Amino acid sequence: MQNYTQKLKLYDITNTILERFVKLSQGKTEEVNLNNTLGDLLDFANSHAVKGNCWHYYIAYFIASDVNAFSLAYERREKVQSSLLQFAYDDCRNLMDIFNYNLSNIKPLSDCVNLLTNFTSTLQKSQKPYAELIADFTKKLEDAHSTQSFLDCVTEFYRVYGVGELGLNKAFRVVAKESLPQKKVTHHASQLLPITSMDSKRLSDLVGYELQKQKVVQNTEAFLMGKKANNALLYGDMGTGKSSTIKALINEYYDKGLRVIEIYKHQFMYISDIISQIASRNYKYILYLDDLSFDDFEVEYKYFKAIIDGGLEVKPDNVLIYATSNRRHIIKENYSDGNDRSADDELHKSDTKNEKLSLVARFGLSVYYPSPDQQQFLNIVHELAKRANIFMDTEQLDKQALTWAMRNGAKSGRMAEQFVNTLLH
Repeated sequence: MQNYTQKLKLYDITNTILERFVKLSQGKTEEVNLNNTLGDLLDFANSHAVKGNCWHYYIAYFIASDVNAFSLAYERREKVQSSLLQFAYDDCRNLMDIFNYNLSNIKPLSDCVNLLTNFTSTLQKSQKPYAELIADFTKKLEDAHSTQSFLDCVTEFYRVYGVGELGLNKAFRVVAKESLPQKKVTHHASQLLPITSMDSKRLSDLVGYELQKQKVVQNTEAFLMGKKANNALLYGDMGTGKSSTIKALINEYYDKGLRVIEIYKHQFMYISDIISQIASRNYKYILYLDDLSFDDFEVEYKYFKAIIDGGLEVKPDNVLIYATSNRRHIIKENYSDGNDRSADDELHKSDTKNEKLSLVARFGLSVYYPSPDQQQFLNIVHELAKRANIFMDTEQLDKQALTWAMRNGAKSGRMAEQFVNTLLH
């Protein structure tokens, strides 16, 4: 196996399970812990719900994950020059040999090869969004009987699905550079790490607020089609489905190239750095700011305002900002803000008010999510109960639902869902 990996020009095996298998094939058991290496491969296969040859699946994943000049060019659907294509052809010849490598040649593994090539995960379905894509990719590579057909499978995957963590995963969180393990450190001040455990709800699973969902969907679909779209603010009462709408968008449009990056208020300093990491990728990114609000003493909103619209740096066409807030104007307002003559030293209070309102004005789309009235609340309860196969007298159901809402202080979609969950106990 060493001969194959040493010939790779574009693909990097550093810090991968493959690198450890290469060392095992060289007999370097003093450098590699066999049990840990085998355990890591099995953990990987199990978490991806692999059914079949886990070595093939892992190599397919390695190919799909490796970001290099060739894979990026095909993700962007650029015209690949013949010299780069020749490098890729040579690498694919070696990758095909690695893919079909007989693990029995690694003596310490000879007694468990059958288990590796006929693996059955304990999971029925992986939580990783790309698991089935890699399984299908693995099957296509297994059916490839020449270097050219192997290369064609690889280029088609890159063209359709992209490459690396930014292509394979749906959503990401931001981590500061100093908190990363050494092998993850880059020249960027921050790193995007995949969020692998996510809610699987789609837009059709959200009951009510059809007009609000329609506005957000129209804006998002325009964005995905490369048309002009607006940064969006979803505001309104608690538990009305603002965050759920954005989460459902991730599942709805993942296969159309939508990716979401969750950013917290204390991470606004990294937004420019994040944009620099994603600007050249062939995906559409929503920067998701949940429960956005500022108090008087917080000045981060001024920096954020420049990022949205107004600074010298132009936000790339593949980036939008979606925020949710319980406050219409995001920044805390006081009665005195509207009074030009007040007891403190500020001369023009209306200027303060305009400054606070200027942030929300940067969002081209504002969508209001009000608390439902009593009948709307009961309609949500009825639909959720129906979907949960709960059948009981409507009058009794309504009475219990309203009692639940009264005890818990509000009528909302969240309260309706929590109430129906109690009926399933």
